Amino acid sequence: QVQLVESGGGLVQAGGSLRLSCAASGRTYSDYVAWFRQAPGKEREFVASIAWSGGGTNYSDSVKGRFTISRDSAKNTAALQMNSLKPDDTAIYYCALRYGRIWYGSPERYGYWGPGTQVTVSS
Repeated sequence: QVQLVESGGGLVQAGGSLRLSCAASGRTYSDYVAWFRQAPGKEREFVASIAWSGGGTNYSDSVKGRFTISRDSAKNTAALQMNSLKPDDTAIYYCALRYGRIWYGSPERYGYWGPGTQVTVSS
């Protein structure tokens, strides 16, 4: 059984930074780990992903250049460094795992999810 737990969310002013962490336990070796977010009244959207093997990354256009995803395979953790935060980044952020060689940015392609962590960016 895979379990994911996010941490590091909070309240920050626009222009500030936060670092989210995702700790995985159980059958943790997967093909991809990703971060998604969901703002009130909006659909869950892809933020960033990284391949456990090789470390290839993908980012949404809205966060490219501001966010950096990383993973530590030995510790079964992943992180999302968020810089230059904007009020539009306010959302619940979720960590997710995908088992499958082909990369997808759709949340339905990810089978395991953490409970999420709230990020609020004030203007």
